[in-house]
Amino acid sequence: MRLLYGLRPLVWIGPAIALIVVVVLWPVVVLVHASLQNIAADGYVMGGAGLRNYKTLWHEPALRGVVLRTVLWVVVVVGVTLLISLALAQLFNQRFPLRRVARTALIAPWAASVMMTALIFRWALDPYSGAINIILRALGIVTKLGSTQADWLGTPGWALFWMMIVAIFVSLPFTTYALLSGLQTIPEEIYEAARVDGASPWRAYRSITLPMLKPAILVATTINVINVFNSFPIIWEMTRGGPGYETSTTTTFMFILKQAFIGESAAMSVVNFLLVIVVVLIFLRITRWREQVTD
Repeated sequence: MRLLYGLRPLVWIGPAIALIVVVVLWPVVVLVHASLQNIAADGYVMGGAGLRNYKTLWHEPALRGVVLRTVLWVVVVVGVTLLISLALAQLFNQRFPLRRVARTALIAPWAASVMMTALIFRWALDPYSGAINIILRALGIVTKLGSTQADWLGTPGWALFWMMIVAIFVSLPFTTYALLSGLQTIPEEIYEAARVDGASPWRAYRSITLPMLKPAILVATTINVINVFNSFPIIWEMTRGGPGYETSTTTTFMFILKQAFIGESAAMSVVNFLLVIVVVLIFLRITRWREQVTD
């Protein structure tokens, strides 16, 4: 009876454990197994391949550029999103007319499909009939760039820039609300005491707001790193990772490989999975997350 009594918590946590095993752990096992197989383009398994898929992936000429581009993509998108979200959260934490309307409007990019948002931006960036080129032509800006029909998504540098804009746009709502919830937990009495002591608004922000906001910043950053690292719809719908692999990240590169080299694509998936874990662990190590959560 004592043993049965000790197993009672499993009634509550059992479904969650089963869900994690089925949805998370089992697919990882299948993925690792696939990466060690010799799989034809039609999906037929022709036997084991050992580490051959990983060796082939390592010698892919485009791999180095794809990994570096992925790091740049994550750092820029997450960093800029956090900076803008800090300002927006601070703004929405103040009282002003139509604040509720403004807060509701911020949800729109979050509520909309990411794929739909990417498609809208792709249409807007069309070199011939896109709204952005029409506006820039009217202002005389496109001609200064050397063309009356700037092909934004056909130029790797500009394409990556615009994809980052879209990624930041769709990441702002969650990040802003995460930081806003953190701001609203800070007691107003602390700010009143700081004002009595003669602290300036900037000093209060540095010494009170940011330190007490660290747990919210930690959560928002960790989730954003994972989401942005694995971002697929934005890149795929806007450029298909091209021209060539010039706008591909590890996620889209993995999908492109899958169309012809399934085993190598599975190997890339395993590497991508490990990269996400390593990046998150490094971030948590640098920020000393245990201290932030327990403070």
